[in-house]
Amino acid sequence: MKFSEINLHPLLQEAIDAMGFENMTPIQERAIPAAALGKDILGCAQTGTGKTASFVIPVLNGLLNSNTQGKLSAMIIAPTRELALQIDQQIDGLRFFTNLTSAAVYGGGSGYDFDMEKRAFTTGADIIVSTPGRLKSHMNLGYVDTSNIKFFILDEADRMLDMGFVDDIMKIHSQLPLVKQTFLFSATMPKRIKELANRLLVNPEEISISVSKTAEGIDQKAILVYDHHKLKVILDLLSGTTYKSVIVFCSTKQETKHVSAEMQKRGMNAKSFHSDLEQDERESRMLSFKNKTITTLIGTDIISRGIDVEDIDLVINYSVPPDPEDYVHRVGRTARAASKGQAITFINEYEQYNFKKVEDMIGKEIEKSKPREGLGDGPDYDPSKRVAKKPKFFKKRR
Repeated sequence: MKFSEINLHPLLQEAIDAMGFENMTPIQERAIPAAALGKDILGCAQTGTGKTASFVIPVLNGLLNSNTQGKLSAMIIAPTRELALQIDQQIDGLRFFTNLTSAAVYGGGSGYDFDMEKRAFTTGADIIVSTPGRLKSHMNLGYVDTSNIKFFILDEADRMLDMGFVDDIMKIHSQLPLVKQTFLFSATMPKRIKELANRLLVNPEEISISVSKTAEGIDQKAILVYDHHKLKVILDLLSGTTYKSVIVFCSTKQETKHVSAEMQKRGMNAKSFHSDLEQDERESRMLSFKNKTITTLIGTDIISRGIDVEDIDLVINYSVPPDPEDYVHRVGRTARAASKGQAITFINEYEQYNFKKVEDMIGKEIEKSKPREGLGDGPDYDPSKRVAKKPKFFKKRR
């Protein structure tokens, strides 16, 4: 279905045409018409499916047709600063020919940033995109007028629950009008997400789009390698290559910093990305990565969702993620919008059972090999053996 077939406001359609959007993705094709009928939406879709536009377009269209510009009318809640900024950037493009205004509100900035956010609330931004804690902080100060809210959207709801934001979400929701449209989007649909949806949504349109599958364009491989050889293998993979854009996912901030430092020692164009960085440094590194002035970004799952970077050539999992759904989100950073990409996962002797769960979920066996000669050995693959990870022992203080 084409966007031109669904009777959007002319100014919004003009922006969609200017951005080169013509055909809707499956999630957009189901969500946008249902939202136009005034329905709540419960959407389940992985990254790279066009999910953001599937709620931004109905919000903008609804506000343009309501003649309520100049009042806070829509709240969009996202789990991280990066995702909030990405959503706000997409809103900027789609509202370009309109008088609607939006602002991104998130923590980690200076007092000046907080004052600018306050001004967005008090001068009447039409749409606020915010992280839960920061929004609650502003609401607690008493100047946020929620009486005109017509749309309440939760994006990446499963991640927000993982991060412990459910109480903040319910507190925010309790201060909103009873009559409004609520959209809840999640990459996974566990029982607790359905319970949250039952508390927030009324008779929702339920939409599920290929949550547990990886894109067809991803060439997926795995390397069986012991932990102490992983660094040699990744340096070998990336040395002298023509990859323009690479993401390396690590399990911890410490691992992220270590891998980044070792790559930089060897003159490689790599930077770490983690929650210890100041907000301006995070934004600077992400912008440099988008502009291809940084070719390799090493981070934790903070960058598995909610970054909008085109043409990522390669995703490397330095270790197997414990949750198979996280694997889908990580490798989904490449091969977006029907393009091609590669994903390589390192598997040690302790992670084989978890990797088998990944294969079972995506319904596909992934080709496995050991490091090439001279880079060390790797374990044999036998996922039936649930090898317990060896505990770490610490010397007692004397």
